[in-house]
Amino acid sequence: MYGRSASCESNVVSLKQLTYALAIERHLRFNRAAEECAISQSTLSAALAEMERQLGFQVFERDNKKVLVTALGQQVLEKARLIKEQLDELHGLAQAHKQPLSTPVSIGLIPTIGPFLLPVVLPALQEHYPQLELNITEERSHVLVDAVRSGTLDAAVLALPYRVDGLLTFKFWDENFFWVTHADDEKARLTEIRPADIDSRRLMLLKDGHCLKDHALAVCNLSNIAPQNLGATSLSTLVQLVAGTIGSTLVPHMAMAGLVDSNPRVSGVPLAEPGPHRSIAFLVRPNYPLLKNIELLMELFATALRQRFD
Repeated sequence: MYGRSASCESNVVSLKQLTYALAIERHLRFNRAAEECAISQSTLSAALAEMERQLGFQVFERDNKKVLVTALGQQVLEKARLIKEQLDELHGLAQAHKQPLSTPVSIGLIPTIGPFLLPVVLPALQEHYPQLELNITEERSHVLVDAVRSGTLDAAVLALPYRVDGLLTFKFWDENFFWVTHADDEKARLTEIRPADIDSRRLMLLKDGHCLKDHALAVCNLSNIAPQNLGATSLSTLVQLVAGTIGSTLVPHMAMAGLVDSNPRVSGVPLAEPGPHRSIAFLVRPNYPLLKNIELLMELFATALRQRFD
């Protein structure tokens, strides 16, 4: 059995032999091909002779003055070039893999994070990793968890607490909620507000299925009270309803600049509850092979957020 295996291996043309043959084709002189390959001419000749023995035909015609490529040899060299190109690409891919964030990364974000996080972190990403190909998906938490678990996404950015059985979470940001009300509300001038002082009957939150609703209710200890059910699916909609004096809402710190601070008809008041009220984290599979990329993104995201909000 071992003898047959060794015999089979002896008939396999090696990449080294193909590389030597391509060098001979380029120069059509053995001495120059040997110089390019940094070997002796006798070693080159021996390797070529062995390759031709393995193939069963001549690749080159040679005499003391010139080297010619045979018809069958031309076919061999064409395939050799393709093999060499593919192996060079494979080597390049392996080398690129060693560089940080050199391969495409697909990330999912929930709607209550994406619109407010991305404008902060994307400029930093473009500055530090201009070669990065980042593919972004925006979905609700349960969809992103399934996508990460199945491998459709490399990672997701979620708000915790949230159930992610079997997956790893890496927190990179903590934040609190603000109570947002109309600017003419007398409570809008408070420096902070207790949840007990919020009229829960006029409190508007996102529709069921959005984790922000669960987080807000938990922070305010309002799990037994039903806020207004308007079916809103975005914080922007809720803030516009507040501006129209329909009610009040709760907004995370990250979203304040884009939704509240720039709108003179609404005002935000910090909640007088111990924080953090929610944590932002990367979600990945336990066996994800490019965890270093996620760690780099996490560090960059945290730095960009600190520079903007701290």
